[in-house]
Amino acid sequence: MDTLIVKIENKEQKAAIVAEVLADLPEWFGLPESTQNYIDESRDLDLWCAFQGKEVLGFISLSETSPDSTEIHCMAVKKAYHRQGLGRKLYQRMADYAKNHYRYIQVKTVDEGHYPEYDRTIAFYRSLGFAKLEVFPDMWDPWNPCLIMINNL
Repeated sequence: MDTLIVKIENKEQKAAIVAEVLADLPEWFGLPESTQNYIDESRDLDLWCAFQGKEVLGFISLSETSPDSTEIHCMAVKKAYHRQGLGRKLYQRMADYAKNHYRYIQVKTVDEGHYPEYDRTIAFYRSLGFAKLEVFPDMWDPWNPCLIMINNL
């Protein structure tokens, strides 16, 4: 796959990219209000997009949590491109940038054992070097306990 990963600066292009990719992933992004929040918030975040030609394949966005730490605000790859190394490439491109600005990176996801999709997500983050930091059972809601994972940059 000949993939180009670029940092997107245009706010409306960011929102359009996020909307397009998340629409392809209802198993992860099936709550309309939450999905719309990701779309709206993406406008003001650092965001990288993977393209094949003009086709959008996936994206990753960052949100600063402190002067020393950043968070993967949202990361998504269209289903047709899962398990082809694209998520890893997006992460590496973003991490190259983040290493010059932060010491740590974190990500929030649903804790293990609740949904097979999120168990695969956790396995992916572990493969990148992330470790489990803490679970907040009621941060989002009782059926989606929030797992925070961390990594050194």
